[in-house]
Amino acid sequence: MKIASWNVNSLKVRIPHLTQWLSDAQPDVVALQETKLEDPKFPVDEIAAAGYHAVYAGQKTYNGVAILARNDKQLTFEDVVTDIPGLDDPQRRILAATVGGVRIVDLYVVNGKAVGDEKYTYKLHWLERVHDFLAQEIKRHPKLVVLGDFNIAPDDRDVYDPVAWGEDVLCSPPERAALKAITDLGLHDSFRLFEADAGHYSWWDYRQGAFRRNMGLRIDLILLSDALKSSAKAVAIDREPRRWERPSDHTPVTVDLDI
Repeated sequence: MKIASWNVNSLKVRIPHLTQWLSDAQPDVVALQETKLEDPKFPVDEIAAAGYHAVYAGQKTYNGVAILARNDKQLTFEDVVTDIPGLDDPQRRILAATVGGVRIVDLYVVNGKAVGDEKYTYKLHWLERVHDFLAQEIKRHPKLVVLGDFNIAPDDRDVYDPVAWGEDVLCSPPERAALKAITDLGLHDSFRLFEADAGHYSWWDYRQGAFRRNMGLRIDLILLSDALKSSAKAVAIDREPRRWERPSDHTPVTVDLDI
């Protein structure tokens, strides 16, 4: 099973990119973030024409998540969840579904704006609730994949200039601690199962020629449960779509599982 994550930064704008990439990469399951579409406007027909079906939870202009699965009778959606239980939050940032026996949890983590900002406080609170939700999910679903735009660079290897970023938002110790609390549940950063070096990124600012100069961050992650860790065969950050016209500032990440 080939599973991918991609923050498309507006599905309305990036639907040609998505359908092209689906054709090229042929993933089985894709988690999307920042679709920025209300549910009635989700491009069901275009997704179907590309050979996929979808579940989604969106809102106008901001946020929005979706999970796509290849049209296959074994890849149906079961037990779909669109909200963190007990968290009263209108923002569409989480979507979970079981696909082909694997539990997929798609996250679009709060950015946080700046350390000390109220949005930063909200981010840390949101991550606490996600932690509690995932603690229950991993008990119910041993084969668990948690993926998406985490808006956290796990460590300094994932930052093009750790000195310049310092302890700013996306790199601050409380954010990294919150991410570690999630991985301590028994989840593993699939990328680091294969690659220990620095310099591999999934997001680049649109400004200052950041992509050309590889001034990026690795904030798009695919986490695997203990039950799936040994089945990981390969991981990739596909930089090609970032070279296309009017690209998302993120690029797809994928993991191949031998299941």
